Amino acid sequence: MFQIDEEKDLSYISTEIVVAEKNYVIQPDDLLELRVYTNKGERIIDPNNELQIQQNQNRKEEIRPEFLVLEDGTVKFPMIGIVKIVGMKINEAEDYLEKKYNEYYQDAFVRLKYLNKRIIVLGAPGGQVIPLENESTSIIEIVALAGGIDESGKAHNLKLIRGDLHDPEVFLIDLSTIEGTRTSMMNAMPGDILYVEPTRKIVSEASRDFMTVFAIFVNAITLVALIVSINNSK
Repeated sequence: MFQIDEEKDLSYISTEIVVAEKNYVIQPDDLLELRVYTNKGERIIDPNNELQIQQNQNRKEEIRPEFLVLEDGTVKFPMIGIVKIVGMKINEAEDYLEKKYNEYYQDAFVRLKYLNKRIIVLGAPGGQVIPLENESTSIIEIVALAGGIDESGKAHNLKLIRGDLHDPEVFLIDLSTIEGTRTSMMNAMPGDILYVEPTRKIVSEASRDFMTVFAIFVNAITLVALIVSINNSK
């Protein structure tokens, strides 16, 4: 395994990370943070700083309760009791819980956040969020959980990105050799990003580009012929 310093700025994958997070559905053993606001989340915006001033005057330590998704897919939340949200995306669960809390608050606004350990896999396997259920989950296990690497991915060029995206540690992993496979037994850490570089299909990409240009050319010729035909008919 070789640590590389190139391409430190990895902001280009930020969009893929957001998409992967949105596609992840709530599963048993997920740990969630719940925040409930009134008046459609007025406290979050607070344009006149009125609520912030009041909060500073009565400053207390903020409570951030955590809630575990049980094996049967249910969670026990304050006031609304036991609800089943397993299989929902985070935004779907927020909408569902807002309806529940509207029975107690006016225009409830709910925010949910994952607190459990997970690693994000991007690239050839598609954007996925893999929960780290065990403390000692290796990188090669993460690859297997993501569906492995087929002909669409480069097994010799995996990048493990660890830490802040503005100044991360980046490790190059080669799974095409026995030695590379041995070094991939390092453990994944919460927040890691594993990027499997996709294989470029030069022929298909060139064909697609050619067909696009050809279609534009044909449309232009057709338009010119139509204009000439109209002018001749006058």
